[in-house]
Amino acid sequence: MTANVHFPVQHQFIDADGIRIFYREAGNPEAPNLLLLHGFPTSSHQFRDLIPLLADKFHIIAPDLPGFGFTEVPAERNYVYTFDALGQTLTHFVDALGLTSYALYVFDYGAPTGLRLALAYPERVTGLVSQNGNAYLEGLGDAWAPIQAYWADPSEENRQVVNDAALNLAGIRWQYIHGVPDNVLNRIAPESYSLDNFLMTRPGNRSIQLDLFLDYANNLTLYPKFQAFFRKAQLPTLVIWGERDPFFIPPGAQAYKSDNPNAVVEFLDTGHFALETHVEYIAKRIRAVIGGEAAR
Repeated sequence: MTANVHFPVQHQFIDADGIRIFYREAGNPEAPNLLLLHGFPTSSHQFRDLIPLLADKFHIIAPDLPGFGFTEVPAERNYVYTFDALGQTLTHFVDALGLTSYALYVFDYGAPTGLRLALAYPERVTGLVSQNGNAYLEGLGDAWAPIQAYWADPSEENRQVVNDAALNLAGIRWQYIHGVPDNVLNRIAPESYSLDNFLMTRPGNRSIQLDLFLDYANNLTLYPKFQAFFRKAQLPTLVIWGERDPFFIPPGAQAYKSDNPNAVVEFLDTGHFALETHVEYIAKRIRAVIGGEAAR
């Protein structure tokens, strides 16, 4: 039996928080829920290969956050793009679906967004997978330098520097390929970064992304609360990290053990988008650490 035959992925919309949220769903609704939360600059599309590998074990939900993918935010909603707002929308989303328990898979932007959800509903979270999902100051790499300069001085000049570095096809492709060993570089599908870039060119979207880059500084002030959640909850936790990620570096992964000594921390010889090169292994480790499967 294979998951992709018996549990096909469904592509759906639901109205929540005044927004038409797109999400991917697969698996038996009676199975444990696994909520997959994407990062910048992608969408639930980043989980396209992971979902079929887990859909026989979990009921999987993967939404597109506002400003990303195929989620639709009406102009009259006057949505303000901050991480607090993304977290609030996510709480409305899980409530609209009636999800009262779930494990979280957080990556990049999915970490501060999903961990806000965990703070709102701590009793609902059954497990945590952090794949290059940072929650510690020591996890910020040198690639943040132009964004940190933008935080310190949100001038038009610094805003333009970030725009020119990150919000174009070359910058997005670099995030996918940087740190990826040559022998697995051919596993990165060009439609991944090409789709991200295409959706980024929608009217107004670059401004949305620059607002979120600026607001990311507010995530750092919440790190102590995220860490307190880890200490109190002591959840089954898999921290699985592309060790060549220029944005979120290995000390950020190792730091999880300071708050949850039982966290499983593993490093992969790849970059930021580890699913592009190591999806089969990551799926196997999720099944073991979160799903309780014995090693095969």
